[in-house]
Amino acid sequence: MSYFAAVFAQTPQGWVGTEAVLAEAENVDDVTDLMREAAVETYGDPVVLLAEQDDDWFAIVRLDRDDEPRAYVSAVREDGLGSLFQQLVGEVPDGDAAGEAAILEDLGVDAKRLGDLGERALPGDALLSVAEQAGFGEEFDRLRD
Repeated sequence: MSYFAAVFAQTPQGWVGTEAVLAEAENVDDVTDLMREAAVETYGDPVVLLAEQDDDWFAIVRLDRDDEPRAYVSAVREDGLGSLFQQLVGEVPDGDAAGEAAILEDLGVDAKRLGDLGERALPGDALLSVAEQAGFGEEFDRLRD
């Protein structure tokens, strides 16, 4: 299983990103803890996790202050990392998009655009577009290289 995941936190100085290791995450609480840790280290709010697996699907998870995490998944999968994100979006047929497409609208990523990216772009390209529109494209590029 090949995947890429990174957490981005918005700080007063701009966005700060760090690669996220999800291989040991067993449930959504582990993912949330990882995101909260990034927020504490950077004093960032919001915190956004971008993940993609095997050029098959991508997920975006957002955490604001003490709220519960919200997610959008381009194609729900029941195996590998997909099972972690499925916990956030509920029971949906395998392969369908699910979650909150408007998750990043306040950061400039329109819900329709996000849905279109999920249908038409490779996951890595879709996440780069999301990162650029949300304002942390350079951080994404730095971590992706």
